[in-house]
Amino acid sequence: MLVKESRWEHAGPEERAVLQRIAQQRDRLAARKATYQQVAALRAQASAVSPDAPLIDRVLTFARLHPLASAALVGAALLVGPRKIMRVGVAVLPLLAKLRR
Repeated sequence: MLVKESRWEHAGPEERAVLQRIAQQRDRLAARKATYQQVAALRAQASAVSPDAPLIDRVLTFARLHPLASAALVGAALLVGPRKIMRVGVAVLPLLAKLRR
């Protein structure tokens, strides 16, 4: 691809090295973008919560699959208030951590 460009024909060795690094970086960025798009497409197609997935992925998948339950949970959290949520979280999270082991 670089050999076809007119800059490559007139470039010296140093310039060719720079052009080669730029081309490699473009290839890496294009591959990373393709990977991100593939992962996003797979997440969008998820129809069940994977038990091996990270917690944030499980929560997001659950929210996407069950929007009414998620909205009810957020509404209940707003009614209860942040202080009570923190109190309950401080008490419940260590128990959940023990169960997880």
